[in-house]
Amino acid sequence: MATYVPNLKKKYLTEVKDLLAKEFSFKSSMQIPKVDKVVVSVGCGEAIKNKKLLDSAVAELSLITGQKVVKTQAKKSIANFKLREGMEIGAKVTLRGTMMWEFLDRVINIALPRVKDFQGINPNAFDGRGNYSLGLKEQLIFPEIDYDKIERISGLNIAIITTAKTDEEGRSLLKGLGMPFKKN
Repeated sequence: MATYVPNLKKKYLTEVKDLLAKEFSFKSSMQIPKVDKVVVSVGCGEAIKNKKLLDSAVAELSLITGQKVVKTQAKKSIANFKLREGMEIGAKVTLRGTMMWEFLDRVINIALPRVKDFQGINPNAFDGRGNYSLGLKEQLIFPEIDYDKIERISGLNIAIITTAKTDEEGRSLLKGLGMPFKKN
């Protein structure tokens, strides 16, 4: 029985891996950077006053990612925001394996082209160790979200964690996978 391999993973295994090996002249195939995991998170500060907003954000995030969502809690109390330690103020999902490759494929080929006035994503949003962070202003760019059923438009953060040692390796990896970086 043949097992299913996502399209983006096939592209990585057949094209991108060889390109990276040549570009950075790695001696071992284990040195070649790969995507380790993708973390998708939503912050919902208004959940302090209205718990229903957080529940709808959790439902939308699970629709987008296709995986169970974990609610995140405040680590510190902040009096000015009427925030207490342990209050639920956000949600996150960690994607690995097939789900990760499918999600990345949908972000690159379906969601990002649907952004209004899209010019490309910032090529400098790397953290110094080859990991990339992407912020989206609205969840409506995903086709799974029904415009009529949302409580409010909210943004989400996507962190792509790679095994790359430098930003240059991470940039080449994501560019090879088809990430639409802005031209400088």
